[in-house]
Amino acid sequence: MTSAPTPTPPANVLHLPEFRAMLLAAVTSTLASRAVALTVAYQLYQLTKDPLTLGVLGLVEAIPALSLALLGGVVADRNDRRRILLATISAEVLCAALFTLYAPHAAQHGIWPLLALIFTLGVARGFSDPALPAFQAQVVPRELLLRASAWRSSAWQAAAIIGPALGGVLYASVGPAGAYAFAAALLGVSLACVAYVKPKPRPAFTPGEPFVDSIKAGLAFVLGRQVLVGSMALDLFSVLFGGAVALLPVFASDILRVGPTGLGVLVAAPSVGALAVMLYATRRPPGVGAGRTLLLAVAGFGVCMLVFGLSQNFALSVAALVAAGLFDGISMVIRSATLQLKTPDHMRGRVNAVSGMFIGASNELGAFESGVAARLLGTGRSVWVGGVVTLIVVAVTAALAPELRAMNLADIED
Repeated sequence: MTSAPTPTPPANVLHLPEFRAMLLAAVTSTLASRAVALTVAYQLYQLTKDPLTLGVLGLVEAIPALSLALLGGVVADRNDRRRILLATISAEVLCAALFTLYAPHAAQHGIWPLLALIFTLGVARGFSDPALPAFQAQVVPRELLLRASAWRSSAWQAAAIIGPALGGVLYASVGPAGAYAFAAALLGVSLACVAYVKPKPRPAFTPGEPFVDSIKAGLAFVLGRQVLVGSMALDLFSVLFGGAVALLPVFASDILRVGPTGLGVLVAAPSVGALAVMLYATRRPPGVGAGRTLLLAVAGFGVCMLVFGLSQNFALSVAALVAAGLFDGISMVIRSATLQLKTPDHMRGRVNAVSGMFIGASNELGAFESGVAARLLGTGRSVWVGGVVTLIVVAVTAALAPELRAMNLADIED
C-alpha cells in the first residue's frame, strides 16, 4: 500500500492562513504597544516636566523584562508556546484596561500606578519575547522562514508607523484614556488571532534537566558563535549610546515645539525608513556581504543621530529619523535572518531570550542612559554626542569581530 504524498508547502508564505493570523496579531499588538508607550511617555512628561522621568520609565519596564528573559527562554523551550502567548497577551489587555481607568486621575494621585502597570507589562514581556519568535518559526516550513521573517518585520514596522501617530492624534483629541482604550481593543484582536492558530508540538528537551543547565546551554550556544554575539553586541552598544527615542517628548515639547501630534510623527519617522528596507527584503533577502553591510548600516545610524541632535528644524529632524530608521532596518533584517537560520527549534526560546536581553538593554536601558545624559549635557548635545560614540562602537566591533565583518548570509548553514 503506497503512502499519501507529502503535501508541498505553498511557494508564497502569505498563502498560509495561520501565518496571516500571526501577521495580524503582530500588527495589532504593535499598534497597541506603540500607542501605549507614546501615551505613557507624553503623559508622564506633562505631569513631571523632567526628562529623567522618561529614562526611569524605560528602566521600570526593562528590569522585569530583562531579569526574567532567560527564565522565559527556558519556559518557551519546555512548554506550549501558544499558551504562553495567550497568557501574556491577556495580561496586556488587563493592563491596558487599567491604564484607561486610571489615566483621568493621574494628576491627582501621582505617577506611581502608571509605573506599576509598566512594570507588569515588563513581566509579561519577559515570557512573551522569547516565546513569540519561537512560535512564529513553528507556523511556517523552514524553507519559507527567511521570507516569513521579512514579512513579519515589515508588518511590525508598518504598525510602528501608524501606532505612535494614531496614539498622538488620540491623545490630542480624546485624551490619554481614549488612547489606552483603543490599545485595549487592539490587544483583544491580537489575542483572538493567536487563539486561531492551532497548537504546535512542544520542543524536545531533556527531562529533569535543571533550569540553570538549560540557561547555560542557551548562553553557550550564542557565545560560541561570533556572528551572533557580535551582531547582538553591536546593536546593544550603538542603540544604548546613540538612541534618542526616549527623549522625543522633550524634542516635541521644548525644542521643536510641535506638541503631541508632532511627537507621533517623530516617533513614527524611523519606522518609515525601516519599512522600506523590510519590504524590499521580502523580495531580496540579505545575502552576500551581509556582515560588512551590517557595520556600514550601524555607522549610518550614528551619523543620523548626530544630525538629529544638532537640528532645530522639524523637517530636518524628521528626515534624519527616517534615514536612521532605514539604516536600523537593514541591521534588523540581517540580525533576524542570522538568528532564524542559525538556531535549531529546541534552542529558539533560549537564543531569542539572549537576543531579547541585548535588544532590551539597548532600548530600555538606553532610555535611562538618555535621560541621565540629557540631564547632565542637555537634550540636544546628549544625542549628537551619542551619535559620535556609535561611530566609535562600529570601528571597535569591526576590529574585534572579523567573522562578523566577513559574514555572508548566503553561506549560512545549520
